[in-house]
Amino acid sequence: MLAAEGKRRVLDVSTGTGFHSVQLLRAGFDVTSVDGSANMLIKAFENAKRHNLILNTIQADWRWLNKAIQGKYDAIVCLGNSFTHLFDEMDRRRVLAEFYAALRYDGMLILDQRNYDAILDVGYDSTHKYYYCGDRVVAEPEHIDAELARFRYAFPDGREFHLNMFPLRKNYVRRLISEAGFARVRTYGDFQEQYGEHDPDFFIHVATKNAPRGNGDGSDE
Repeated sequence: MLAAEGKRRVLDVSTGTGFHSVQLLRAGFDVTSVDGSANMLIKAFENAKRHNLILNTIQADWRWLNKAIQGKYDAIVCLGNSFTHLFDEMDRRRVLAEFYAALRYDGMLILDQRNYDAILDVGYDSTHKYYYCGDRVVAEPEHIDAELARFRYAFPDGREFHLNMFPLRKNYVRRLISEAGFARVRTYGDFQEQYGEHDPDFFIHVATKNAPRGNGDGSDE
């Protein structure tokens, strides 16, 4: 999608271990990798180095992103369910405003999240079709309610990690993105345009600053 839209300069705002930054670099994009954790940036740099790539990294708090970066970007990617680590609505709004300001006039935002609608309304039942932490890692919720999703990550060597996230509903996130100023928001389910609301493991929101001619209501699914 980035290539089809002619986007080249990409900001990976939640790089983590650097997986998405590495894939983008290998695909020929000009990538800047941002994370709030210095330790994660070190890990990401090491992972890229194994692929004979050098990451351009910046340590920054999302809420003051534009103080840390230079220039405007063609696209921002916020992947790996990272946006759901924000528990305060004002922080979410501020971060989306920072994303908007960091993009060129025709910039694109790609932001994903777990399908918390399905988890809250039906229960957790992952298809495990797409992975963010490896096919031998067990990721499952320990607790879920309207304000907290606590996940357990169990690794083959016996290690366990626990993460607290906010169970953001799909339409709420779409509304926040639109209210941040983005002219159009399209939402995919596990990378597909057509899907049942409770079927996908992840939703991927693709937002653009300027609406295409003839369609700017931001209501696309």
